Amino acid sequence: MSEALQPRSGEGRIDPEIWDRVSDGELRASRCSAPGIDAILERAAAGRRLECSEALLLLRHAPLLDLGLAADLVRRRLHPEPIVTYIVDRNINYTNVCVARCSFCAFYRDPGHPEGYLHSREALHAKIEETLALGGTGILMQGGHHPDLPLEWYEDLLRSFKEKFPRLHVHAFSPPEIQHMVKVSRRPLDEVLQRLHAAGLDSIPGGGGEILVDRVRRAISPLKTRSDDWLAVMRTAHALGIPTTATMMFGHVETYADRVAHLDRIRSLQDASLAGCRASFTAFISWTYKTENTALGGREVSSAEYLRTQAVSRLFMDNIPNIQSSWVTQGKEIGQVALKFGANDMGSTMIEENVVRAAGAYGCTTRTEIERLIREAGYIPRQRDTLYRLVS
Repeated sequence: MSEALQPRSGEGRIDPEIWDRVSDGELRASRCSAPGIDAILERAAAGRRLECSEALLLLRHAPLLDLGLAADLVRRRLHPEPIVTYIVDRNINYTNVCVARCSFCAFYRDPGHPEGYLHSREALHAKIEETLALGGTGILMQGGHHPDLPLEWYEDLLRSFKEKFPRLHVHAFSPPEIQHMVKVSRRPLDEVLQRLHAAGLDSIPGGGGEILVDRVRRAISPLKTRSDDWLAVMRTAHALGIPTTATMMFGHVETYADRVAHLDRIRSLQDASLAGCRASFTAFISWTYKTENTALGGREVSSAEYLRTQAVSRLFMDNIPNIQSSWVTQGKEIGQVALKFGANDMGSTMIEENVVRAAGAYGCTTRTEIERLIREAGYIPRQRDTLYRLVS
């Protein structure tokens, strides 16, 4: 085994058998591989761009450990240092009132529902103060599609954040929320984004992506934005110099081919953004659909299926630098294993999280624990900010 591929010390709970499958930088043949799979994995690990048909073949037939090994080689090439990053922040949901009524969502409440809420500015300021006191650098803020909030409400809120917390990074408003603002304000998309940016919006999360295939979106969220609408927000944001992240929620009604189509649309937009825009996607985050308390229901996919999909996303999206482990939906142990399946980031400590919690995922941790998890997996933990810059 070459020195570059030797397992690092302190791997803890990560099964060392994964590393026994490597010899001199090449993947060993697997008895259950479909024809051509080993060659595809080797080329992808070396940096060759995957075709959609190849990604689909890997999703369907590649041995799980071979997939993880190839994805880990890509991660090592992109991030040679044995560092895994994380962020201290909180997911603030300013309102749960929403008219989109997505069947997979257990968080929203219809307008007028007794459990509906809209946080006051003072309550949001208090949450930010607590976050900063715990060493946080920013917030991720999203909410429902509230029918009564004008664009000026969002602008005033952002300005209040910057006036009171000038160094705070505001990562806020998913593309469907922004398209909802466009609809309510009757303003063009580029104007809405320019006004939000001027008021204090620093970057945009990739929420609401689900699966960027309209047949799927009509089935699980018929009142929500279509694929082109989601992509339009990100394309316009990149042109205006606003960085964003990309996401995928899978394991509901989509097929493997739908997952690949989703990855392909994100990769294609990233190609265009890197070629001609001032900003781009900084990271990709995928997670599995959680069924509890949802109208959609169904059965959750396995952790092995999650690791398979994350590994293929790392191999396929060669132009997005960071892949985040979804320990919140998968649990902390699988979050560790995901670091051997292409992820270079452990995500957030989640001082607060409400959306997936409502659907049965219970995930919050501390800086001490997330650093322990990273060390046990054999890496050096480093805190980062929202734009993946290391924090001293």
